[in-house]
Amino acid sequence: MKIPCLHRLLGGLLFSLLLAGAPTAFAADCPRIVSQSPYLTLALEWLERGDCLVGVSRYDRLRPALPRTGGVMDPDAEAIALLEPELFVTSNWTSADTVAALLPPGTRALRVDGFRSMADVEAMLRSLAEASGAPAAEAKLAAFARDWRAAAAAVGGDGRRALVISACSGLPYSFGRGHVVGDAFVHAGFDVVESAEKIRHLRPGEEIDSIAAAVERFAPEIVFSLTPESAEQCSAELGLLPVALVGLEGSGFFHPGPGLVAGLEALAEQVKR
Repeated sequence: MKIPCLHRLLGGLLFSLLLAGAPTAFAADCPRIVSQSPYLTLALEWLERGDCLVGVSRYDRLRPALPRTGGVMDPDAEAIALLEPELFVTSNWTSADTVAALLPPGTRALRVDGFRSMADVEAMLRSLAEASGAPAAEAKLAAFARDWRAAAAAVGGDGRRALVISACSGLPYSFGRGHVVGDAFVHAGFDVVESAEKIRHLRPGEEIDSIAAAVERFAPEIVFSLTPESAEQCSAELGLLPVALVGLEGSGFFHPGPGLVAGLEALAEQVKR
């Protein structure tokens, strides 16, 4: 009689423990995910898949307690294998051959972009949602599509010629229409004047070697300078430009994903001042 009672007691305790653990990251509907880029980690958090993460890149600020798995260009195969991920997500900057060579058997891989345009951001988020089994994804994706378009429409660029640059961390560069930042400003109503498709580095030895030279070449009516959070100082050239200069916090633009809505809203506030 004592043994069956003990079995029932242990069975009840086990059942309680299983119930308590049901919502954890390792529930059946939550795959073990390694994210190899901070912008993908941010997107997964937004998709309510953050608790599924078991490893992130060395550049991630989110989930500081998780193991680090190298970078986009140099993923750490040994660290990734130890985590036994079910899903590995990375930028398409990681070659398909590299991904195939490093992943443990049975691990699904997803390579995405998101840096080409706002439409590409939508496609990236959808791919992440589908691969990770994100809950209520359709509603979130629809809301993002609606919200960023509304935020862009509220800016009122009015066709003004705009040069969009980053000049507060390392050497300066400007954004073209084939980059998500340039495309966001186009949707906000500006005529983005940079002729390079994606990014032009403004440095000695290049065809256009400085911010001043870019302003002279493209004759913008307004220059937007995006500042990273980590920037300690900006280029001295910014204070000498002969056109209107608007500074913006870059965090709303540098990571393709849902944060672009806040970036466009901040742009609207600055333009209307």
